[in-house]
Amino acid sequence: MIGIGVARRTLVLTVAVGCTATAALAACSSSSDHRSAAAATTTPVPRSFSATVDNPWFPLPPGRTLVYSGTKDGAKSTEYLTVTRETEKITGIPCRVVQDRLYTDGTLQEATRDYYAQDAAGNVWYFGEDTAELDAHGNMISTEGTWRAGRDGARPGIFLPAHPVPGATGQQEYYPGQAEDQFQILDLTSRVSVPYKTFTGALRTKEWTPLEPGVVDNKYYVKGIGTVKEVTVKGGPFEENVLTAVRG
Repeated sequence: MIGIGVARRTLVLTVAVGCTATAALAACSSSSDHRSAAAATTTPVPRSFSATVDNPWFPLPPGRTLVYSGTKDGAKSTEYLTVTRETEKITGIPCRVVQDRLYTDGTLQEATRDYYAQDAAGNVWYFGEDTAELDAHGNMISTEGTWRAGRDGARPGIFLPAHPVPGATGQQEYYPGQAEDQFQILDLTSRVSVPYKTFTGALRTKEWTPLEPGVVDNKYYVKGIGTVKEVTVKGGPFEENVLTAVRG
């Protein structure tokens, strides 16, 4: 993050023939109860995955950079997400490497390598991240938040489903006590204005983590681009990140 109720029904996502129940999304009648389905409950089958991520709501074409500006920890921030041509295998699954560079007040504060893969059904999975927090001189002072599926009980999660359904929830990552982000699909009809452009028909989600009780973010996705806005809507210090440019 920048951190369900009654009449539950479960949507099981199938990632390949013969490999079912690797994840579940629960659609619920109330958003007040932040329960959700767990991350992957069985080991994903490598042949069912690809480092080519072309889910229209979260495409990762190599060579593209998304530029964001916003506010983090009370400071002005600029973030660059670059889809590299690199791939790396995690639990035997080829993942696309995305470089994330976060600057606050003009100084590089955090450098991260994120790992994504897409299954045969089109769901985008998150397999972990290597994070380095830096001081004002560029020296690494912490790797807190680093995790990879298959290590120390960490499991991959579905970052974004192939066919989002309002009300569905899921777990994007699972490394106990370190990475436990969860989401709920709110709608696919939102209007959102960011410095880059104004969009209609955006996908809006609610995201939270039990590691930051009471803090809720909204995130907006646009087809063909991915994330265009993330903003704190409840609890915690106000944080916001909005798309300013698309390069490549």
